[in-house]
Amino acid sequence: MTVIDPDTQTGWAPEAEGEDDAEDMPLSMRLSIADTLTLGNATCGFMAVYFTTTGILIPHLTGSDESGMARHSAATAVILMLMAAIFDLFDGLVARKLRSSPMGAELDNLSDLVSFGLAPAYFVLVYGMVADDAHQRVSALAAIVVLLAVVLRLARFSCVTLKDGMFQGMPSPFGALTVISIVLLELPFVPTLLAIVGVAWLMVSRVEYPKPRGVLAVAMLGWIVAAMGLLAAWAFDAPGGQLLLQTGCALQVVLGAVIPLFATARRVNTFRDNRREARAAQLP
Repeated sequence: MTVIDPDTQTGWAPEAEGEDDAEDMPLSMRLSIADTLTLGNATCGFMAVYFTTTGILIPHLTGSDESGMARHSAATAVILMLMAAIFDLFDGLVARKLRSSPMGAELDNLSDLVSFGLAPAYFVLVYGMVADDAHQRVSALAAIVVLLAVVLRLARFSCVTLKDGMFQGMPSPFGALTVISIVLLELPFVPTLLAIVGVAWLMVSRVEYPKPRGVLAVAMLGWIVAAMGLLAAWAFDAPGGQLLLQTGCALQVVLGAVIPLFATARRVNTFRDNRREARAAQLP
C-alpha cells in the first residue's frame, strides 16, 4: 500500500519486514554449511552424555538388572561419539571447499570440547561407578585428566602454528575413541587407568600426527563406519559380537600406541640425516 505524505505530496511504500535482515546481519553471525556440521558434532556429544546417564548410570543407581539396556545405551553413546567424529571430519573438508564463518574455528573448538572432552571423560567417570573392580574416586580423577588434556590440547591448537598436514599431539577425536576403546576392552582396573592416562598424555604431547586428508580421510571414515557396525553387533548380542568388538577396540589402542612410535622413529632418522649432512658439509 502506498501512503501519500500531505506535506510533500509524494508517495512512499513501507519496506517489507525482514527484507534486509540478511544483508544487515553481521558477518560474524552468519552460519555456514561447515558451521552446521560443527553444531551436529556438539549435538552428538551431548546426546552421548544423555544415553550414558539414562541407560547406564541411572539403572545402576536404581538397582536395575537390565544388562541389555546398559549394553544398548553404551553402544548408542559410543556410536554418537563416532558420528561426532564424522561431523568433525567433514566440517573441515567443507570449510576448505566452500567457506567458513568468522566464528567457525571457535565453534569447532567448543564442539570438540563437548564431544571429545566431556563425553569420553563422563564415560570414564560412569565406568568407575558401575564396574565391579573399579574405584570411583580414582576413576573420577582419570576422567578429569582426560577432560583437562582435551582442554589444553584445543587451547594450544588455537595458539600454535604448525607445519601443514600435521597435528601436534594426538587429535582429540582419535584420543576420545581410544579412551572409549580402552574402557570397552574390560581390562583390569589398574591397566585401564594407566592406559587412559597415557592417552591423555599423548594428546598434550609434541608427538606429530598426520591430518586426515585425502586417502587418510577416506580410511578414517571407513574405520569409523566399521566401528559402528562392531558396536551394533555387540549391542544386539550377535554371534561373535563381543569378540569382534574387543578386536576392534584392541586395534584402536594399538594404532594409538604405534603412530607415536613411527613419529619418533621418523624424527630420530631426520635428526641423524641432518647430522650427517652437517658433517659432510664440514669436510674439505
